[in-house]
Amino acid sequence: MRVRILILCACAVAGYRMLAEHTLRAAQQANGMQRQRARELGIRIGVLQTGERNAITDVPGVAVGHRTLVEGDDIRTGVTAIVPHAGNVFQQKVPAAVVVGNAFGKLVGSTQVEELGTLETPIVLTNTLSSFAAAEALVAYTLRQPGNDDVRSVNPLVGECNDGRLNAIRALRVEREDVFKAISAANTREVPEGSIGAGTGMSCFGWKGGIGTSSRQLPVSLDGHAVGVLVLTNFGGVLNVGGAPVGKELGRYYLKDAVSGRTLNDSNADGSCIVVVATNAPLDARQLKRLGKRALFGLAAVGSSLTHGSGEYVIAFSTNEGVRVPYQTEGKTQTTTTLRDDALSPLFQAVREATEEAVLNSLFMATDVTGANGRTVEAIPLDRVVEICKQYNVIQADRRRPLRDR
Repeated sequence: MRVRILILCACAVAGYRMLAEHTLRAAQQANGMQRQRARELGIRIGVLQTGERNAITDVPGVAVGHRTLVEGDDIRTGVTAIVPHAGNVFQQKVPAAVVVGNAFGKLVGSTQVEELGTLETPIVLTNTLSSFAAAEALVAYTLRQPGNDDVRSVNPLVGECNDGRLNAIRALRVEREDVFKAISAANTREVPEGSIGAGTGMSCFGWKGGIGTSSRQLPVSLDGHAVGVLVLTNFGGVLNVGGAPVGKELGRYYLKDAVSGRTLNDSNADGSCIVVVATNAPLDARQLKRLGKRALFGLAAVGSSLTHGSGEYVIAFSTNEGVRVPYQTEGKTQTTTTLRDDALSPLFQAVREATEEAVLNSLFMATDVTGANGRTVEAIPLDRVVEICKQYNVIQADRRRPLRDR
């Protein structure tokens, strides 16, 4: 009898979760037009072409997976995992660097990356209070991988943003299994964006934010390397779309009350953004740090204020097999020469463009979400964005061209 009751309770909980997710999705679909990425709207950022998917997965070997947690009225959170390559990352570490724009955040594992210049686990993104549980899960994941039987130290890398506006963050809902599922779901195809994974409960510029991605492919004459960016957006400022002052035109922007002579009561201020940059160019940690710094220009271009309470971090890594660092280095040496520093400028332009576009995609693909305490954060109205961008001549005249060529 007791077993039967437990089974019935488990079924009821599962059914309730499914109903909550269905209700959330139905509300999202009812509250706005179909979500589209920047280029699908005719908005082109920069001068370089995108990769085939216009995503971080255009960098060969990089995979992304999500685990979205929507439960009851107040759990709106999740996990996003970025896996640098298909092998054992601990055994074949990748060169990496961390850049700090403003350090009001908790980037777990950053000091060892800074010191040694390598990344030895997948990168996990989640909410602030779950970052430590995610780090523990990454350690467990690494220890149980075949070939890691003698490993006694692991440096997990976990980035976070605070989704407490929509999520019951004190519930500490993210568990070890959720991280495992995000990593297991990682694939090299298109990357779902918006209110998904770690982005489920995030807000940006006063609208719904979340996960966004974009890429750039350098011309063959510039060695043809790829640069991909994935962002977790949860910050404020004055939204700029390709030069159009969309935030001001929509009347939702940082310091609006103050400049209007009213008492400052601004929710579009503090927040955070994690930027993950991947490239297949043969770069060492020092060069990757230089590359990561240019991602901050992309945040500035789209209107981020990098305020006192924000946490802007960039994680940059190279997937190039020739610059990987084996765990057991005896008798093994680097097989590829890194790029000359004077060849980095095209990559700098690529990461700046891709970061800006990734932020826009996180906004444009996000949907309305209602969460903790009945709060609703609306998706940015794409019809108005298009009108404003046409007014300021940002929308491309020919929207029929292939997406890669826009």
